[in-house]
Amino acid sequence: MTARSFSSQAFKMAPLAGQAKAGAREHDRPDFRAIFDHEFSYVWTSLRRLGVAPRDLEDVTHDVFVEVFRNLDRYDPARPMRPWLFAFAFRFASDYRRLVRHRVEIFEEPVGTSAAPAADDMVAARELRELIAKALDSIDLVRRGVFILHELDARPMAEIAETLGIPLNTAYSRLRVAREEFTTTFRLLQRGGA
Repeated sequence: MTARSFSSQAFKMAPLAGQAKAGAREHDRPDFRAIFDHEFSYVWTSLRRLGVAPRDLEDVTHDVFVEVFRNLDRYDPARPMRPWLFAFAFRFASDYRRLVRHRVEIFEEPVGTSAAPAADDMVAARELRELIAKALDSIDLVRRGVFILHELDARPMAEIAETLGIPLNTAYSRLRVAREEFTTTFRLLQRGGA
């Protein structure tokens, strides 16, 4: 299932009881539907980068947006939306990774696929994506969050530290170690190791 096939119709919900702030008007609340439509791909991609398996992306993305909906009144519109969403994705990916260790599944290889051979450039691009994904998976989740926000999402370090609730020096330290881990693993994988 792809990110595009996941229907936003599942999010037609009534506001939760007691959710609105005292004195707040409904038009002050950010439009959930607009957030969902605009940021779905970002959350999906962030979860994938944080190690959520493709077979579970739809469910975990759904859970993230349910939690976003419940906390929408806490969002400060003066701040960027994506780091706020990433914080939710990070927490759900962390919970997912902790719980997925205890799951046992048996996978079968597909029999008799009749797909036409891919062009060399498509194969090379897929292999590069796989190498990057494996290198990202080698980074501990707490460091991977900082790495993704800074290196892939181009967020400033002060914002990352605030989003993840860590001191700025800790964020820089995690970024440095994550870069080293990523580079080492990526080079090893390119040479055919690991």
